[in-house]
Amino acid sequence: MKTGGMPRKLRIEYEGAIYHVLNRGNYRRDVFETVEAAEAFVTVLTEAARRYRWKVHAYVVMRNHYHVALETPQPNLVDGMHWLQSTFAIRFNHLRRERGHLFQGRYQSLLVEDQAALARLVDYIHLNPVRAGIVTALQVQAFRWSSLPAFVKVQTKRFAGLVADEWLRQRGLVDENEGWHAYLGYLRGLSDDEVEQKRLGFESMSKGWALGTDGWRKMMAKKHAQRSLTAGIDAAQARHFKEARWEERMLQLLRSEGRRLENLAMAKKNASWKLAIALRLRREEGASSAWLARTMHMGTLGTTRSYLCKANLVN
Repeated sequence: MKTGGMPRKLRIEYEGAIYHVLNRGNYRRDVFETVEAAEAFVTVLTEAARRYRWKVHAYVVMRNHYHVALETPQPNLVDGMHWLQSTFAIRFNHLRRERGHLFQGRYQSLLVEDQAALARLVDYIHLNPVRAGIVTALQVQAFRWSSLPAFVKVQTKRFAGLVADEWLRQRGLVDENEGWHAYLGYLRGLSDDEVEQKRLGFESMSKGWALGTDGWRKMMAKKHAQRSLTAGIDAAQARHFKEARWEERMLQLLRSEGRRLENLAMAKKNASWKLAIALRLRREEGASSAWLARTMHMGTLGTTRSYLCKANLVN
């Protein structure tokens, strides 16, 4: 399913990648307002997991959007999501006798660092109906269009690819009745603890391009820095990737001058060698004044611009 002329956002794909995938109905429309629509989406997700051998760690289908935590043993997120959304659109439009785009744009896909970050994401997904006021915390496992009831009823056969062992292990639990009883108690306690939700990063679970530590995001940005040249890249990705490229080039220039990163903080804010490196970063890489001020310890943004102007460096 294409989105008429809009640039395609960058997708980072590799074996074993974990993602938070989500999308909203076009114009906030309630795509999943009927039982048939929600059921159809879960069916298509089930088929996609089998087709592309995905591991689905959690999902929830709300009235106007969905969330899925999935892992791709093979680098096939783009192919799989194209099949999932286009197949669902065909079936939905046939069901409703409609035509047109169901979603407001291409899906979001946030990279997830590791199993610890995945466990936090799964909690966020499972608590979506509670946070939206659809069910109470005591009824969280009763929300039908979520992976939670399929997990909790351990005797019930889950669809192939729906797994919980790895993120449960992060909570010190196992995939048995006792473990699920403990997990439900944990979720109910978490649902009332806004401070803990904030600490776990619930506010940023659907924002940016990656869920994880700052160090990991910087590492991934450096690894994929050249991708920022791709048209249509997500703004959050572009910023991280550009800054990673600038930093790599800055380190090269420092080495060529026989200097180290720590020398930036020790030297004067307007040291001539700093300004020379800043000039090259501006001209060769397009580094922003704000980034130069922060990374090269050149003072405030206004001060840095003043130094550059006085040194006849074009901002």
